[in-house]
Amino acid sequence: MKVIIIDDDQLVSMSLKTILEASKEIEVIDIGGTGKEAIQLYEKHRPDIILLDIHMHGMDGLEAGKQILNTDPEARVLFLTTFSDDEYIIKALRLGAKGYIMKQNFKSILPALLAVQNGQTVFCSEITNRLPQLLETASAPDIDLSRYEITARENKIIQLVSEGLNNKEIAEKLFLSEGTVRNYISTILEKLELRDRTQLAVFYYRHLEAL
Repeated sequence: MKVIIIDDDQLVSMSLKTILEASKEIEVIDIGGTGKEAIQLYEKHRPDIILLDIHMHGMDGLEAGKQILNTDPEARVLFLTTFSDDEYIIKALRLGAKGYIMKQNFKSILPALLAVQNGQTVFCSEITNRLPQLLETASAPDIDLSRYEITARENKIIQLVSEGLNNKEIAEKLFLSEGTVRNYISTILEKLELRDRTQLAVFYYRHLEAL
């Protein structure tokens, strides 16, 4: 797996490089320290994953990630930061990032990279526990998913999942049984080729960002 590390603290970058390359599965092919370098190095190398800090001088990581994903929607952008601000997390979700993990927990970084390489979306436990509340605070306008053969009822369920509602709450809101909601969600995940509710919320906010 080829990885680029972007962090304005060179000591962090070099430490990460040492840790990651101890695994035979990862090759750190380049290192940068600014958002501008992130865009340039991604275009130059087209890595499997770009590990991107958020707070940097000049262009921040969120803007760099947005430009990278605008150029290559299939890019795997994984944010690594010391900041777990709600605003940053929601922006990362809407951008279509593959994850948001905390820099302080070095041991989680290698498993996160491997999970992203395998098609998963990853968040550290601190953020995962807050996702329902974060998603509930964001608005949920209609988005057109007809090209995925998503029905109006399925679209509504996607919106409610993205707001952080569980199956029981969705069932009560739509006057359905919990079993029916579970079946709907299973069908939705199959249609969209997604793994779980977190990926479904990320999918929703990626399309919301495009409105």
